[in-house]
Amino acid sequence: MEISESTWAFIAKHRREDVRDVALHAKHDGDVDVPFALEQIAGWQRASLKLPDWASHDGLIFPPQVPMEQCSSQFTAQYKARLAQRLLAKEAVDDDSPTSLVDLTGGFGVDFSYMSRVFNRAIYVEQQSTLCDIARHNFPILGLGHAEIINDDSTAVLDTLGRASMIFLDPARRDDHGSRTYAIADCTPDVLTLKDTLLAKAPTVMVKLSPMLDWHKTITDFAGAVHEVHIVSTGNECKELLLVLGRGRCASPLVVCVNDGQVLSYKAGDNSDNQTPISDSALVACNTCNTEDLPAEESANGFDSSHWKYLYEPNASIMKAGCFDVLEQRFAVHHISPNSHLFVAAEPISDLPGRSFVIESIATMNKRELKQLLAGLTHANISVRNFPLTVAQLRKKLKLKDGGSTYLFATTDAQGRHLVLRTKKRKVAPSDEEATNTSANQSLAMVLPAVGPEARFWISVTSRTGITAGFLVPFSSATLTCSL
Repeated sequence: MEISESTWAFIAKHRREDVRDVALHAKHDGDVDVPFALEQIAGWQRASLKLPDWASHDGLIFPPQVPMEQCSSQFTAQYKARLAQRLLAKEAVDDDSPTSLVDLTGGFGVDFSYMSRVFNRAIYVEQQSTLCDIARHNFPILGLGHAEIINDDSTAVLDTLGRASMIFLDPARRDDHGSRTYAIADCTPDVLTLKDTLLAKAPTVMVKLSPMLDWHKTITDFAGAVHEVHIVSTGNECKELLLVLGRGRCASPLVVCVNDGQVLSYKAGDNSDNQTPISDSALVACNTCNTEDLPAEESANGFDSSHWKYLYEPNASIMKAGCFDVLEQRFAVHHISPNSHLFVAAEPISDLPGRSFVIESIATMNKRELKQLLAGLTHANISVRNFPLTVAQLRKKLKLKDGGSTYLFATTDAQGRHLVLRTKKRKVAPSDEEATNTSANQSLAMVLPAVGPEARFWISVTSRTGITAGFLVPFSSATLTCSL
Protein backbone atom coordinates (compact mmCIF):
# COMPACT_ATOMS: atom_id res chain seq x y z
CA MET A 1 0.00 0.00 0.00
CA GLU A 2 1.46 3.29 -1.18
CA ILE A 3 0.91 6.18 1.22
CA SER A 4 2.62 9.52 0.76
CA GLU A 5 4.95 10.96 3.39
CA SER A 6 2.73 14.03 3.58
CA THR A 7 -0.25 11.86 4.50
CA TRP A 8 1.73 10.09 7.24
CA ALA A 9 2.94 13.45 8.58
CA PHE A 10 -0.63 14.79 8.58
CA ILE A 11 -1.82 11.73 10.52
CA ALA A 12 0.98 12.03 13.09
CA LYS A 13 0.33 15.73 13.60
CA HIS A 14 -3.44 15.45 14.15
CA ARG A 15 -4.06 11.95 15.55
CA ARG A 16 -4.80 13.23 19.07
CA GLU A 17 -7.32 15.80 17.85
CA ASP A 18 -11.06 15.46 17.32
CA VAL A 19 -11.56 13.90 13.89
CA ARG A 20 -14.48 16.20 13.08
CA ASP A 21 -12.41 19.29 13.87
CA VAL A 22 -9.56 17.98 11.76
CA ALA A 23 -11.92 17.39 8.84
CA LEU A 24 -13.24 20.95 9.07
CA HIS A 25 -10.23 23.03 10.02
CA ALA A 26 -6.91 21.26 9.49
CA LYS A 27 -4.68 22.71 6.80
CA HIS A 28 -3.12 20.34 4.30
CA ASP A 29 -1.53 20.40 0.88
CA GLY A 30 -2.66 18.59 -2.23
CA ASP A 31 -0.55 15.51 -1.58
CA VAL A 32 -2.50 14.53 1.55
CA ASP A 33 -5.07 11.75 1.16
CA VAL A 34 -7.58 13.36 3.51
CA PRO A 35 -10.25 10.60 3.64
CA PHE A 36 -7.57 8.01 4.37
CA ALA A 37 -5.89 10.26 6.95
CA LEU A 38 -9.15 10.88 8.80
CA GLU A 39 -9.90 7.16 8.85
CA GLN A 40 -6.43 6.44 10.27
CA ILE A 41 -6.73 9.12 12.94
CA ALA A 42 -10.05 7.64 14.08
CA GLY A 43 -8.57 4.12 13.95
CA TRP A 44 -5.51 5.10 15.98
CA GLN A 45 -7.68 6.74 18.62
CA ARG A 46 -9.76 3.58 18.97
CA ALA A 47 -6.60 1.46 19.06
CA SER A 48 -5.00 3.63 21.76
CA LEU A 49 -7.78 2.48 24.10
CA LYS A 50 -8.35 -1.04 22.83
CA LEU A 51 -4.88 -1.97 21.51
CA PRO A 52 -2.31 0.31 23.18
CA ASP A 53 0.59 -1.93 22.16
CA TRP A 54 -0.43 -1.66 18.51
CA ALA A 55 -1.00 2.08 18.84
CA SER A 56 2.60 2.46 20.03
CA HIS A 57 3.93 1.25 16.64
CA ASP A 58 4.36 3.93 14.00
CA GLY A 59 3.16 3.23 10.48
CA LEU A 60 0.37 0.75 11.17
CA ILE A 61 -2.74 0.96 9.01
CA PHE A 62 -6.13 0.66 10.68
CA PRO A 63 -9.22 -0.66 8.93
CA PRO A 64 -12.68 0.97 8.75
CA GLN A 65 -14.83 1.18 11.86
CA VAL A 66 -16.66 -2.18 11.75
CA PRO A 67 -13.51 -4.39 11.74
CA MET A 68 -12.11 -2.25 14.56
CA GLU A 69 -15.28 -2.76 16.57
CA GLN A 70 -15.20 -6.51 16.00
CA CYS A 71 -11.52 -7.13 16.73
CA SER A 72 -10.30 -8.42 20.07
CA SER A 73 -8.92 -6.18 22.76
CA GLN A 74 -5.27 -6.47 23.73
CA PHE A 75 -6.16 -8.25 26.98
CA THR A 76 -8.33 -10.93 25.35
CA ALA A 77 -5.82 -11.48 22.52
CA GLN A 78 -2.98 -11.91 25.00
CA TYR A 79 -5.10 -14.34 26.98
CA LYS A 80 -5.70 -16.46 23.87
CA ALA A 81 -1.96 -16.45 23.14
CA ARG A 82 -1.13 -17.83 26.55
CA LEU A 83 -3.94 -20.35 26.32
CA ALA A 84 -2.60 -21.47 22.93
CA GLN A 85 0.84 -21.87 24.47
CA ARG A 86 -0.54 -24.11 27.23
CA LEU A 87 -2.59 -26.21 24.82
CA LEU A 88 0.38 -26.57 22.49
CA ALA A 89 2.59 -27.80 25.33
CA LYS A 90 -0.13 -30.26 26.35
CA GLU A 91 -0.23 -31.80 22.87
CA ALA A 92 3.53 -31.74 22.27
CA VAL A 93 5.13 -35.11 21.68
CA ASP A 94 8.37 -34.18 19.93
CA ASP A 95 9.86 -30.84 21.00
CA ASP A 96 11.84 -30.65 17.76
CA SER A 97 8.83 -30.85 15.47
CA PRO A 98 7.70 -27.47 14.03
CA THR A 99 4.38 -26.13 15.24
CA SER A 100 1.79 -24.38 13.11
CA LEU A 101 -1.24 -22.16 13.63
CA VAL A 102 -3.96 -21.59 11.05
CA ASP A 103 -6.31 -18.67 11.63
CA LEU A 104 -9.18 -19.26 9.22
CA THR A 105 -10.90 -15.95 9.99
CA GLY A 106 -8.02 -13.51 10.20
CA GLY A 107 -9.96 -10.23 10.19
CA PHE A 108 -7.84 -7.30 11.36
CA GLY A 109 -5.31 -9.81 12.67
CA VAL A 110 -5.21 -8.89 16.38
CA ASP A 111 -5.71 -12.41 17.71
CA PHE A 112 -3.39 -13.77 15.05
CA SER A 113 -0.65 -11.25 15.89
CA TYR A 114 -0.43 -12.46 19.50
CA MET A 115 -1.16 -16.16 19.03
CA SER A 116 1.21 -16.59 16.08
CA ARG A 117 4.24 -15.76 18.25
CA VAL A 118 3.78 -19.09 20.03
CA PHE A 119 4.15 -21.12 16.79
CA ASN A 120 6.97 -21.80 14.32
CA ARG A 121 4.64 -21.28 11.38
CA ALA A 122 1.47 -19.21 11.19
CA ILE A 123 -1.09 -18.92 8.38
CA TYR A 124 -3.54 -16.02 8.23
CA VAL A 125 -6.64 -16.62 6.09
CA GLU A 126 -9.05 -13.82 5.22
CA GLN A 127 -11.67 -13.51 2.49
CA GLN A 128 -11.60 -9.70 2.29
CA SER A 129 -8.72 -8.54 0.10
CA THR A 130 -8.57 -5.13 1.80
CA LEU A 131 -7.89 -6.73 5.19
CA CYS A 132 -5.24 -8.97 3.60
CA ASP A 133 -3.50 -5.89 2.17
CA ILE A 134 -3.56 -4.28 5.62
CA ALA A 135 -2.14 -7.47 7.17
CA ARG A 136 0.70 -7.55 4.60
CA HIS A 137 1.56 -3.99 5.58
CA ASN A 138 1.17 -4.37 9.37
CA PHE A 139 2.64 -7.78 10.16
CA PRO A 140 6.28 -6.91 9.34
CA ILE A 141 5.99 -3.77 11.50
CA LEU A 142 4.72 -5.98 14.35
CA GLY A 143 7.64 -8.37 13.91
CA LEU A 144 5.62 -11.22 12.39
CA GLY A 145 8.04 -12.20 9.66
CA HIS A 146 6.93 -15.84 9.76
CA ALA A 147 3.29 -15.06 8.91
CA GLU A 148 1.82 -16.41 5.66
CA ILE A 149 -1.19 -14.52 4.29
CA ILE A 150 -3.87 -16.23 2.18
CA ASN A 151 -6.71 -14.26 0.60
CA ASP A 152 -9.41 -16.90 0.16
CA ASP A 153 -12.59 -18.38 1.60
CA SER A 154 -11.95 -20.25 4.85
CA THR A 155 -13.81 -23.42 3.84
CA ALA A 156 -11.92 -23.58 0.54
CA VAL A 157 -8.60 -23.29 2.37
CA LEU A 158 -9.69 -25.91 4.90
CA ASP A 159 -10.31 -28.43 2.12
CA THR A 160 -6.71 -28.14 0.91
CA LEU A 161 -5.09 -27.58 4.29
CA GLY A 162 -2.43 -29.97 5.54
CA ARG A 163 -1.91 -30.95 9.15
CA ALA A 164 -1.72 -28.13 11.69
CA SER A 165 -1.02 -27.93 15.42
CA MET A 166 -3.98 -25.64 16.05
CA ILE A 167 -6.80 -24.01 14.10
CA PHE A 168 -8.40 -20.80 15.30
CA LEU A 169 -11.77 -19.44 14.17
CA ASP A 170 -13.73 -16.31 15.00
CA PRO A 171 -16.87 -16.83 12.89
CA ALA A 172 -18.47 -13.68 11.50
CA ARG A 173 -21.44 -12.73 13.65
CA ARG A 174 -23.18 -10.43 11.15
CA ASP A 175 -25.68 -11.40 8.46
CA ASP A 176 -25.83 -10.18 4.88
CA HIS A 177 -27.55 -6.99 6.05
CA GLY A 178 -24.91 -6.18 8.68
CA SER A 179 -27.12 -7.09 11.62
CA ARG A 180 -25.65 -9.01 14.55
CA THR A 181 -26.36 -12.70 14.87
CA TYR A 182 -25.47 -15.00 17.75
CA ALA A 183 -26.53 -18.56 16.90
CA ILE A 184 -23.56 -20.72 15.87
CA ALA A 185 -25.37 -22.06 12.83
CA ASP A 186 -26.00 -18.50 11.61
CA CYS A 187 -22.32 -17.50 11.83
CA THR A 188 -19.83 -17.85 8.98
CA PRO A 189 -18.24 -20.34 8.76
CA ASP A 190 -20.57 -22.79 10.49
CA VAL A 191 -18.23 -24.46 12.98
CA LEU A 192 -20.78 -27.09 13.96
CA THR A 193 -20.95 -28.38 10.38
CA LEU A 194 -17.15 -28.22 9.99
CA LYS A 195 -16.31 -29.72 13.41
CA ASP A 196 -15.16 -33.14 12.21
CA THR A 197 -13.15 -31.71 9.31
CA LEU A 198 -11.44 -29.19 11.59
CA LEU A 199 -10.43 -31.85 14.11
CA ALA A 200 -9.17 -34.10 11.33
CA LYS A 201 -6.77 -31.31 10.32
CA ALA A 202 -5.64 -30.30 13.84
CA PRO A 203 -5.82 -31.96 17.28
CA THR A 204 -6.86 -28.66 18.88
CA VAL A 205 -9.37 -26.13 17.58
CA MET A 206 -10.05 -22.84 19.38
CA VAL A 207 -13.33 -21.08 18.59
CA LYS A 208 -14.23 -17.55 19.64
CA LEU A 209 -17.98 -17.03 20.05
CA SER A 210 -20.37 -14.38 21.26
CA PRO A 211 -20.70 -14.07 25.05
CA MET A 212 -24.47 -13.91 24.44
CA LEU A 213 -24.55 -17.64 23.72
CA ASP A 214 -25.83 -20.19 26.20
CA TRP A 215 -22.60 -22.10 26.72
CA HIS A 216 -24.35 -25.10 28.25
CA LYS A 217 -26.42 -25.60 25.08
CA THR A 218 -23.33 -24.94 22.98
CA ILE A 219 -21.47 -27.79 24.70
CA THR A 220 -24.41 -30.07 23.98
CA ASP A 221 -24.50 -28.95 20.35
CA PHE A 222 -20.86 -29.98 19.88
CA ALA A 223 -21.62 -33.47 21.17
CA GLY A 224 -18.64 -34.03 23.43
CA ALA A 225 -16.02 -32.25 21.29
CA VAL A 226 -15.69 -29.32 23.75
CA HIS A 227 -12.81 -29.95 26.17
CA GLU A 228 -12.55 -26.47 27.67
CA VAL A 229 -14.77 -23.40 27.99
CA HIS A 230 -13.19 -20.02 28.74
CA ILE A 231 -15.45 -17.12 29.71
CA VAL A 232 -13.28 -14.01 29.35
CA SER A 233 -14.13 -10.64 30.87
CA THR A 234 -12.23 -7.45 31.42
CA GLY A 235 -13.35 -4.48 33.49
CA ASN A 236 -16.18 -6.73 34.72
CA GLU A 237 -17.67 -6.86 31.23
CA CYS A 238 -17.97 -10.24 29.54
CA LYS A 239 -16.19 -9.98 26.18
CA GLU A 240 -16.04 -13.42 24.64
CA LEU A 241 -16.65 -17.12 24.95
CA LEU A 242 -13.79 -19.41 23.92
CA LEU A 243 -14.31 -23.08 23.17
CA VAL A 244 -11.40 -25.51 22.95
CA LEU A 245 -12.36 -28.48 20.78
CA GLY A 246 -10.37 -31.68 20.91
CA ARG A 247 -10.35 -35.23 19.62
CA GLY A 248 -12.11 -37.79 21.77
CA ARG A 249 -15.31 -37.31 23.67
CA CYS A 250 -15.21 -35.14 26.83
CA ALA A 251 -18.19 -35.40 29.16
CA SER A 252 -16.96 -32.83 31.70
CA PRO A 253 -15.23 -29.85 30.09
CA LEU A 254 -12.98 -27.58 32.10
CA VAL A 255 -14.70 -24.21 32.64
CA VAL A 256 -12.40 -21.22 33.26
CA CYS A 257 -13.89 -17.89 34.35
CA VAL A 258 -11.50 -14.97 33.81
CA ASN A 259 -11.98 -11.33 34.74
CA ASP A 260 -8.68 -9.44 34.56
CA GLY A 261 -6.64 -10.83 37.48
CA GLN A 262 -9.44 -13.01 38.86
CA VAL A 263 -9.51 -16.63 37.68
CA LEU A 264 -11.77 -19.49 38.75
CA SER A 265 -11.86 -22.93 37.15
CA TYR A 266 -13.94 -26.04 37.70
CA LYS A 267 -15.11 -29.16 35.90
CA ALA A 268 -18.63 -28.95 34.52
CA GLY A 269 -20.86 -31.89 35.39
CA ASP A 270 -19.79 -35.22 36.76
CA ASN A 271 -17.25 -37.51 35.14
CA SER A 272 -15.65 -40.19 37.27
CA ASP A 273 -12.95 -40.80 34.68
CA ASN A 274 -11.77 -37.22 34.58
CA GLN A 275 -11.07 -35.94 38.06
CA THR A 276 -7.40 -34.94 37.78
CA PRO A 277 -6.90 -31.30 38.84
CA ILE A 278 -5.41 -28.94 36.28
CA SER A 279 -2.11 -27.69 37.67
CA ASP A 280 -0.14 -26.14 34.81
CA SER A 281 1.12 -22.56 34.92
CA ALA A 282 -1.66 -21.15 32.75
CA LEU A 283 -4.16 -21.76 35.51
CA VAL A 284 -2.21 -20.27 38.39
CA ALA A 285 -4.43 -19.28 41.28
CA CYS A 286 -7.22 -21.60 40.12
CA ASN A 287 -8.66 -24.30 42.34
CA THR A 288 -9.94 -26.93 39.94
CA CYS A 289 -12.45 -29.51 41.09
CA ASN A 290 -15.58 -31.32 40.02
CA THR A 291 -18.66 -29.54 41.28
CA GLU A 292 -20.09 -32.73 42.74
CA ASP A 293 -16.98 -33.73 44.66
CA LEU A 294 -17.63 -31.33 47.54
CA PRO A 295 -20.33 -31.53 50.21
CA ALA A 296 -23.15 -29.10 49.85
CA GLU A 297 -22.98 -26.08 52.16
CA GLU A 298 -25.96 -24.70 53.98
CA SER A 299 -27.70 -21.90 52.17
CA ALA A 300 -28.46 -18.49 53.56
CA ASN A 301 -31.90 -19.95 54.27
CA GLY A 302 -30.29 -21.65 57.27
CA PHE A 303 -27.71 -18.95 57.89
CA ASP A 304 -29.21 -16.42 60.29
CA SER A 305 -29.06 -12.85 58.95
CA SER A 306 -27.50 -11.71 62.21
CA HIS A 307 -24.35 -13.46 60.94
CA TRP A 308 -24.41 -11.65 57.59
CA LYS A 309 -21.29 -9.51 57.98
CA TYR A 310 -19.95 -9.46 54.43
CA LEU A 311 -21.62 -9.33 51.02
CA TYR A 312 -20.05 -10.69 47.82
CA GLU A 313 -21.08 -9.90 44.26
CA PRO A 314 -19.56 -12.35 41.69
CA ASN A 315 -17.81 -10.90 38.65
CA ALA A 316 -19.20 -10.94 35.12
CA SER A 317 -17.60 -14.24 34.09
CA ILE A 318 -18.94 -16.04 37.16
CA MET A 319 -22.38 -14.60 36.43
CA LYS A 320 -22.17 -15.83 32.85
CA ALA A 321 -21.00 -19.28 33.95
CA GLY A 322 -23.77 -19.52 36.52
CA CYS A 323 -21.50 -21.57 38.78
CA PHE A 324 -22.99 -20.31 42.01
CA ASP A 325 -22.93 -23.75 43.63
CA VAL A 326 -19.17 -23.83 43.04
CA LEU A 327 -18.79 -20.60 45.02
CA GLU A 328 -20.77 -22.03 47.93
CA GLN A 329 -18.79 -25.28 47.85
CA ARG A 330 -15.37 -23.68 47.52
CA PHE A 331 -15.76 -20.62 49.73
CA ALA A 332 -17.45 -20.08 53.10
CA VAL A 333 -20.31 -18.10 51.57
CA HIS A 334 -24.07 -18.53 51.42
CA HIS A 335 -26.50 -17.68 48.64
CA ILE A 336 -29.09 -15.15 49.84
CA SER A 337 -31.54 -16.91 47.53
CA PRO A 338 -31.29 -18.99 44.34
CA ASN A 339 -32.20 -15.98 42.18
CA SER A 340 -30.31 -13.22 43.97
CA HIS A 341 -26.79 -14.13 42.81
CA LEU A 342 -25.54 -12.35 45.93
CA PHE A 343 -23.63 -14.11 48.68
CA VAL A 344 -23.12 -13.43 52.38
CA ALA A 345 -20.53 -14.60 54.88
CA ALA A 346 -19.64 -14.27 58.54
CA GLU A 347 -15.91 -13.85 57.85
CA PRO A 348 -13.96 -11.87 55.23
CA ILE A 349 -12.83 -13.78 52.14
CA SER A 350 -9.89 -12.47 50.15
CA ASP A 351 -9.98 -14.52 46.95
CA LEU A 352 -13.62 -14.83 45.92
CA PRO A 353 -13.77 -13.54 42.31
CA GLY A 354 -15.92 -10.43 42.47
CA ARG A 355 -16.58 -7.38 44.60
CA SER A 356 -16.76 -7.55 48.39
CA PHE A 357 -18.60 -5.30 50.82
CA VAL A 358 -19.00 -4.86 54.56
CA ILE A 359 -22.65 -5.04 55.62
CA GLU A 360 -23.52 -2.14 57.93
CA SER A 361 -27.24 -2.82 58.38
CA ILE A 362 -30.17 -4.74 56.90
CA ALA A 363 -33.79 -3.68 56.63
CA THR A 364 -37.03 -4.98 55.19
CA MET A 365 -39.28 -2.58 53.30
CA ASN A 366 -40.95 -1.64 56.59
CA LYS A 367 -40.97 2.17 56.82
CA ARG A 368 -39.47 2.26 60.32
CA GLU A 369 -36.67 -0.15 59.38
CA LEU A 370 -35.92 1.77 56.19
CA LYS A 371 -35.75 5.04 58.12
CA GLN A 372 -33.18 3.57 60.46
CA LEU A 373 -31.19 2.08 57.56
CA LEU A 374 -31.10 5.40 55.66
CA ALA A 375 -30.20 7.59 58.65
CA GLY A 376 -27.78 10.33 57.58
CA LEU A 377 -27.75 9.14 53.95
CA THR A 378 -28.25 11.48 50.97
CA HIS A 379 -26.36 9.59 48.23
CA ALA A 380 -25.97 5.90 47.46
CA ASN A 381 -25.07 3.46 44.71
CA ILE A 382 -28.08 1.17 44.27
CA SER A 383 -28.29 -2.34 42.80
CA VAL A 384 -31.35 -4.58 42.62
CA ARG A 385 -31.31 -8.38 42.30
CA ASN A 386 -34.55 -10.38 42.21
CA PHE A 387 -36.46 -7.38 43.53
CA PRO A 388 -39.88 -5.98 42.51
CA LEU A 389 -38.62 -2.40 41.96
CA THR A 390 -36.15 -1.10 39.40
CA VAL A 391 -33.13 0.96 40.45
CA ALA A 392 -34.91 4.14 39.34
CA GLN A 393 -38.09 3.26 41.22
CA LEU A 394 -36.22 2.38 44.39
CA ARG A 395 -34.07 5.49 44.23
CA LYS A 396 -37.22 7.63 43.93
CA LYS A 397 -38.88 5.80 46.82
CA LEU A 398 -35.83 6.20 49.07
CA LYS A 399 -35.23 9.80 47.92
CA LEU A 400 -31.51 9.26 47.37
CA LYS A 401 -29.15 10.79 44.85
CA ASP A 402 -26.67 8.66 42.93
CA GLY A 403 -23.07 8.34 44.11
CA GLY A 404 -21.18 8.41 47.37
CA SER A 405 -19.39 5.62 49.24
CA THR A 406 -22.49 3.72 50.37
CA TYR A 407 -23.81 0.77 48.34
CA LEU A 408 -27.40 -0.43 48.73
CA PHE A 409 -28.32 -3.90 47.51
CA ALA A 410 -32.03 -4.66 47.26
CA THR A 411 -32.98 -8.33 46.90
CA THR A 412 -35.36 -11.07 47.99
CA ASP A 413 -34.22 -13.77 50.40
CA ALA A 414 -35.13 -17.46 50.45
CA GLN A 415 -38.18 -16.76 52.66
CA GLY A 416 -39.52 -14.24 50.14
CA ARG A 417 -38.66 -11.17 52.24
CA HIS A 418 -37.70 -8.01 50.33
CA LEU A 419 -34.47 -6.78 51.91
CA VAL A 420 -32.21 -3.75 51.53
CA LEU A 421 -28.59 -4.19 52.59
CA ARG A 422 -26.55 -1.10 53.40
CA THR A 423 -22.87 -1.74 52.67
CA LYS A 424 -19.47 -0.18 52.03
CA LYS A 425 -16.68 -1.57 49.92
CA ARG A 426 -14.42 -3.78 52.00
CA LYS A 427 -10.94 -2.40 52.61
CA VAL A 428 -8.17 -4.81 51.71
CA ALA A 429 -5.95 -5.71 54.65
CA PRO A 430 -2.14 -5.61 54.06
CA SER A 431 -1.88 -9.39 54.06
CA ASP A 432 -4.77 -9.69 51.62
CA GLU A 433 -3.32 -6.93 49.47
CA GLU A 434 -0.05 -8.80 49.15
CA ALA A 435 -1.93 -11.92 48.10
CA THR A 436 -3.96 -9.88 45.59
CA ASN A 437 -0.81 -8.37 44.11
CA THR A 438 0.76 -11.82 43.82
CA SER A 439 -2.32 -13.16 42.12
CA ALA A 440 -2.41 -10.20 39.71
CA ASN A 441 1.26 -10.72 38.83
CA GLN A 442 0.61 -14.41 38.20
CA SER A 443 -2.39 -13.57 36.07
CA LEU A 444 -0.33 -11.07 34.06
CA ALA A 445 2.24 -13.78 33.45
CA MET A 446 -0.61 -16.04 32.41
CA VAL A 447 -1.88 -13.81 29.63
CA LEU A 448 1.40 -12.47 28.21
CA PRO A 449 2.63 -14.37 25.14
CA ALA A 450 6.24 -15.20 24.46
CA VAL A 451 7.65 -12.04 22.85
CA GLY A 452 10.90 -10.29 22.21
CA PRO A 453 12.62 -7.77 24.45
CA GLU A 454 11.39 -4.79 22.44
CA ALA A 455 7.72 -5.49 23.12
CA ARG A 456 5.67 -3.20 25.32
CA PHE A 457 2.54 -3.88 27.34
CA TRP A 458 -0.29 -1.77 28.70
CA ILE A 459 -0.74 -2.00 32.46
CA SER A 460 -3.89 -0.64 34.04
CA VAL A 461 -3.87 0.13 37.77
CA THR A 462 -6.94 1.03 39.80
CA SER A 463 -6.67 2.59 43.25
CA ARG A 464 -8.94 1.85 46.17
CA THR A 465 -10.71 5.11 45.50
CA GLY A 466 -11.57 4.04 41.98
CA ILE A 467 -9.01 6.14 40.08
CA THR A 468 -7.53 4.27 37.11
CA ALA A 469 -4.21 4.99 35.43
CA GLY A 470 -2.57 3.24 32.50
CA PHE A 471 1.08 2.70 31.67
CA LEU A 472 2.82 1.47 28.54
CA VAL A 473 5.68 -0.58 29.97
CA PRO A 474 8.64 -2.18 28.15
CA PHE A 475 8.76 -5.94 28.56
CA SER A 476 12.28 -5.58 29.92
CA SER A 477 11.14 -3.42 32.85
CA ALA A 478 11.65 -5.26 36.12
CA THR A 479 9.32 -3.19 38.30
CA LEU A 480 6.71 -0.49 38.08
CA THR A 481 5.89 1.65 41.09
CA CYS A 482 3.15 4.23 41.28
CA SER A 483 0.97 5.91 43.86
CA LEU A 484 -2.65 6.84 43.31
